[in-house]
Amino acid sequence: MATGEIIAAIDIGSSKIKTLVGSFSEDKKLRILGVGLSPSTGVRKGNILDMDEFRKNIDTSLLEAEKMLGQHVNSVYLSLSGVTIESVINTGVVAVSNGEVSEDDVNRAMDMSQNGVDMTNRTVLKVVPESFTIDGTPGIKNPIGMGAKKLEVRSHIVSIAENVLSNIKKGILDVGVDIVDVFANVLSAPEAVLSRRQKELGVVCIDLGASTTDVAVFEEGALIFGTVIALGGEHVTSDIALGLRISIDLAEKLKLEHADVNFCKDDSLKDEEIDLSKYSKTETTTISKKYLSEIVRARYSEFFHFVNTELKRIGKDGMLPEGAVLTGGAAKIRWLVDLSKEVLRLPTSIGIPDDGDHISGTSLGDPQYAGIVGTLLLSQKYAPNRSRFRFSFSTNGFFTSLKQLIQKILP
Repeated sequence: MATGEIIAAIDIGSSKIKTLVGSFSEDKKLRILGVGLSPSTGVRKGNILDMDEFRKNIDTSLLEAEKMLGQHVNSVYLSLSGVTIESVINTGVVAVSNGEVSEDDVNRAMDMSQNGVDMTNRTVLKVVPESFTIDGTPGIKNPIGMGAKKLEVRSHIVSIAENVLSNIKKGILDVGVDIVDVFANVLSAPEAVLSRRQKELGVVCIDLGASTTDVAVFEEGALIFGTVIALGGEHVTSDIALGLRISIDLAEKLKLEHADVNFCKDDSLKDEEIDLSKYSKTETTTISKKYLSEIVRARYSEFFHFVNTELKRIGKDGMLPEGAVLTGGAAKIRWLVDLSKEVLRLPTSIGIPDDGDHISGTSLGDPQYAGIVGTLLLSQKYAPNRSRFRFSFSTNGFFTSLKQLIQKILP
């Protein structure tokens, strides 16, 4: 990908459809040139429920970014989340061809790692290497050029339901843009908010979306675990609506403006009454801020308990020196960092895709853009015009897998 070339990405969420257009400078720093945002009224949990609405939302978001850019976008990268995205760990072993590990040996090993994994009605998005073993020596990050007879790779095979991807692809193409590549948010969000040091020492990135929460754990510079939890900000909104007997729209407003997960715990704070008539013409009552806080705290506590359960499964609960980094649109709740520290027993911060290792002043001081900014960053590592990368195509001509030079993926 040439320096200064304009690239675009679309993030398909259950709450919003986001479009970003950017370019990379000579020092490989990302600059944002256009931003588009539209409500997502045709998607839930990553599945398209209304194709007409989906196309309209995509078109609105894309046009908004194009107006800011001042030119038409012809192709895009996609950023996806949803309950049908899965990450499976498997190993592949090959004999080294000429006594020295080559790119081709690495690619063959990664292909072999997909054997035995049930991909019925699923499409592989990415095969991401965690580590390599050469002739019984484990923990190798980049085996290329090393002498060996046998090469083994431990890979994360990230896939999505075939019908879900097919429908998304159709909706995007109907709008009039081509699809370059597809990234799962469980991979792209960490790219935008985690530093190389955090990945080396051990960290978990928790991307809190509208309907799902993506969890990615890194250690020694590599992804060691990834999963999608079917809980998100919409569940908090729904709890508020049911608990206070109000509409979903009003519940969302109260969540964004008044939710505070610590308010109900602090006995020194006097309860406040929130006048609902200020937010809706049909409401005349008031509600307790402490009661609102209790509802929100209970659901977010559940989120973190689910995350902690996953960390326990891999023996990393309370054992990640760089702690937890919260990002995503549902991370914008007062004192959420304190609640995460309490439940996860880890240092916690909010991850914002602004200045970083590969970002130059995006002016996107909002965690909801982590996934799509990360997708633009990953577009460089997986650039299709680089000879070091090899693509695999499914029978319908869509990208199903991408192999990469190991030193570009493993810092």
